[in-house]
Amino acid sequence: MNSIKTLFITGVSSGFGNALAREALAAGHRVIGIVRNEAALQAFQALSVDRAHGVILDVTDFERIDSVVAAVEAAHGPVDVLVNNAGYGHEGIFEESPLEELRRQFDVNVFGAVAVTKAFLPNFRKRRAGHILNITSMGGTITMPGIAYYCGSKFALEGISDTLSKELRPFNIFVTAVAPGSFRTDWAGRSMQRTPRSIGDYDASFDPVRKAREEKSGKQPGDPRKAAQAMLQVIASPAPPAHLLLGSDALSLVRSRLEQAANEIDQWEVLSRSTDG
Repeated sequence: MNSIKTLFITGVSSGFGNALAREALAAGHRVIGIVRNEAALQAFQALSVDRAHGVILDVTDFERIDSVVAAVEAAHGPVDVLVNNAGYGHEGIFEESPLEELRRQFDVNVFGAVAVTKAFLPNFRKRRAGHILNITSMGGTITMPGIAYYCGSKFALEGISDTLSKELRPFNIFVTAVAPGSFRTDWAGRSMQRTPRSIGDYDASFDPVRKAREEKSGKQPGDPRKAAQAMLQVIASPAPPAHLLLGSDALSLVRSRLEQAANEIDQWEVLSRSTDG
């Protein structure tokens, strides 16, 4: 069986999308890379003359997605793997952050991923083949002060991914939510949207968190290239997981969170059971 695949990756200009595109091309795969402007298109296509194909699309331009996907498959043949990577982080105290910023966070991180997935599903289903990778975050299981909107978007994408994996299993289509910990990407730097501070009551608890995040940017333990190689292993697997954590920090933090949840369930078990008829 031919192990060379065609990947469609949203957000290939930086971060995990860029790392995955480079590693996939190096391994001989073909990559359709979604970018947002002409300069990014040229930079991406320069990675490989014959196997890197750029497409300009904003994943929140919902009206265009179906026609773009149709044009891609008409031009390049069937896509084997969809990687919903386009996304960004919003940082801001919940009380200080406008609703508009929540809408924008969900438009990109949730609605964009869902809309692109919907465009591919009919063809995946007809072919009885396909693999969808949704790049979520350890912030789809754990939470930290100051990233309520971001965590909300990743919790949503985790829930959608997990449900979708069950709906699509009968058609030999796999869905994997890939949840990275802290990696050396632009997430906490250039691409982070930060709401200005305005309420003094939060200074003591939150200012150190924001400062630490800014200082750690670029020095995180995770190597995006190794994350990309891990994703290629998942793509090659005949039985990929529905959920994959990346990074030792994600492992320890998520394990600790699940342990706390189990303890709390036990602590309140009597009250939980008291509501049965």
